[in-house]
Amino acid sequence: MAHYVIGDHAWFEMKRRGLSEKIVRFVLEAPDQQIEIRPGRVVVQSQVKMSVPPKTYLIRVFVDVDRNPQEVVTVYRTSKVSKYWRQRQ
Repeated sequence: MAHYVIGDHAWFEMKRRGLSEKIVRFVLEAPDQQIEIRPGRVVVQSQVKMSVPPKTYLIRVFVDVDRNPQEVVTVYRTSKVSKYWRQRQ
C-alpha cells in the first residue's frame, strides 16, 4: 500500500467541505475507481453514503503520484455521481 501525505490545501478543503480524514483515507486505501488526470496526477474516487438521511456522494481525492510519499492535493464530495463515474468497458 502506498504512503500518502495530505497537503495543506487538501487539509483546508477537507475542513471547509466537512470531510473527515477517516473518509479520505478510506477512499485512498480502497478506491472504487482510479483515473489518470495527467501524467503524475490521479483521482481516486468512491461512492460513500453520508448525511442524515443517508445520501450517496462521490468522494474524489486528487493525488500527485509522481513523488514519494504521494501527496493528496485536494478532495471534495459531489452528489453528481453520474457526471464523474466511469462505466466499466
